[in-house]
Amino acid sequence: MAQTTTRQPDAALLRRPGARPMLLAALIVTAVFVLSNSPTPLYVYWQRELGFSAGMLTVIFAAYMVGLLLTLTVAGQFADRFGRKSVLIPGLVLALVACSLFGVASSVLVLVIARFLTGVAVGVIVSAGMAAVVDLGGPARRRQASLAASVAMVFGAGLGPLLSGLFAQRMATPAPVIFAVEFVLLATALAIAIFLPLRRPPASQSADTAEARFSLHLPSVPKRNQRHLAYGIAVFAPGITATSFVLSLGPSLLSNLLNASSPLVAGGMACAMFLAATGVQFAVRRVPVRSILLLGSGATLAAMAALIIAVNAALSSILILSALLAGIGQGLGQLGGLTLIGTHVPDSHRAEANAVLNIGGYIPAGLLSVATGYLINAIGLSAGTTLFAAVLATAAITGGILVRRDLSPR
Repeated sequence: MAQTTTRQPDAALLRRPGARPMLLAALIVTAVFVLSNSPTPLYVYWQRELGFSAGMLTVIFAAYMVGLLLTLTVAGQFADRFGRKSVLIPGLVLALVACSLFGVASSVLVLVIARFLTGVAVGVIVSAGMAAVVDLGGPARRRQASLAASVAMVFGAGLGPLLSGLFAQRMATPAPVIFAVEFVLLATALAIAIFLPLRRPPASQSADTAEARFSLHLPSVPKRNQRHLAYGIAVFAPGITATSFVLSLGPSLLSNLLNASSPLVAGGMACAMFLAATGVQFAVRRVPVRSILLLGSGATLAAMAALIIAVNAALSSILILSALLAGIGQGLGQLGGLTLIGTHVPDSHRAEANAVLNIGGYIPAGLLSVATGYLINAIGLSAGTTLFAAVLATAAITGGILVRRDLSPR
């Protein structure tokens, strides 16, 4: 009898939302985002070995966006309807496949396929994975869980290029070793996902009713929550577009304009960008969401001003400053958007709301990065980058005006 009374609370505790399962779910987010940006320092190496242009480089990067956006249209819906694990586990398996392809890539086609599958895995993580973090945090930890999910994303995004740059600096053929390490990390994440105490959302329990019949549709949120998504997208989209530019064309800027071809420098710049995004989120964790979003718009605007100066004056220090400000802009926009979702959107629509937020961010990030790559081929590095920065600065100002005018200060 005594044994029964001591074991039952432990079993119940495993199923109860709390900090430990929340942080384990956040580790899954980190593992996939390590993969997402690990190739960044290797792009110059692959360009040299495989002989492709800046335009083709942005196409490789866009394959990631295509995989991501296609996945976002369905992953959130499946996760909300059938449970987080039903989406997380296949996504992590595809991440392992992508990791293996990067390790043996010997053609542009293999890189495109690997980037596409990485986009699929990231689409799963930013919808189902980040929703799982908030679910496991429980009702009492909505803001803390939103912070954990956002920090896990940007920390992984920064750690990937740093580790990749360190290996690439010391090895003639770094890709096999880099992605072998990442394979182990992803396999660990898969094991965690299998054993996490995740349950299906309440709506999925009533599958026998006519109202609960499942059919795919364009991702959406309840009407009362649409304005919350609009505020988040208005700031997150310019921020992630700025960091996407640094990830796709930053190594080329360092190599061609500023005569810095070291993969460690490229990886270090990307890492510093996302470490800035990580640090600023901890700094503002108690600040009202409206202020977080306004600061995010201001940081992205400052990043674009610094980028224009850097490329026209060939100043590497200002380019690094631009990357740091871009990371801060993305981090704040992401945290603000996720916090609005975590505190306002019901559990049964949370993964789909995450998908909508990221669709709104990644569509301009993909389109503008690809367009800028080909624009640089046509009119030159300085002119193309300056035009990109001017467009994005305008978007950041517009987003800031929307938030300041319409979002409640509370």
